[in-house]
Amino acid sequence: MTDRFVIIVPARAASTRLPNKPLAMINGKSLISRIIDLANSSNAMSSYIATDSIEIKDRAESLGANVVMTSDEHLSGMDRIAEAAKKIDLPMNIPIINLQGDEPFMPLQIINKLPLLITKEAPISTACVSFSENMDVNNPNEVKVVRSNSKKAIYFSRSVIPNSFTFDYKNYLKHLGIYAYSNETLQTLSKLQPTTNEKAERLEQLRFLDNGFNILVEDFEYDAPIGIDTPEDLEAAITFAKKND
Repeated sequence: MTDRFVIIVPARAASTRLPNKPLAMINGKSLISRIIDLANSSNAMSSYIATDSIEIKDRAESLGANVVMTSDEHLSGMDRIAEAAKKIDLPMNIPIINLQGDEPFMPLQIINKLPLLITKEAPISTACVSFSENMDVNNPNEVKVVRSNSKKAIYFSRSVIPNSFTFDYKNYLKHLGIYAYSNETLQTLSKLQPTTNEKAERLEQLRFLDNGFNILVEDFEYDAPIGIDTPEDLEAAITFAKKND
């Protein structure tokens, strides 16, 4: 696939666990500022913040970011970036990285590589890392993935998969919430209705699998980057940033 790609970051203020999350401060820099810097450091030809918040829009634009205002009724980040891609009239064949607005420490190698992995057979690519000893595989907030021998996703779950039923299994894989797909694939995915599996697990990628889309899950040798969903995550991010900035 082409190495030309666009990043769209969904960013909303109405997070129940961490309100106004994009404006949270992490060692002197806001979360949205760190995401903008990350996107600008990648190989993307352009990047955009997709939001429904005037406050986030104003802050992002003050930092030099391109901003697209979107509906406040979207249920997922994917639906938000699909609307943004339409509004900025992106070509249907352009690869788009869905970079979550709460992942300021996503490694650049992952961002830059995922667009290269898109194929007709697997029109969606994403990433995983191995569970480390200090991660709790039983934590439902740590999403697990099982792949085939060709690295195509078989299932994603908040439960522990595969089940270590007959031996002491150690090779659990943590899914990272970043995706690459063409604009055409994105628009198709955004029109699909939520499925039973998706609703049960609260994982939108199960909608893709349930509708027959192959997802290539590439593994990377990184520690899992800190995603920021809760006040505890924010404290962990602050500690990490103080050591690494």
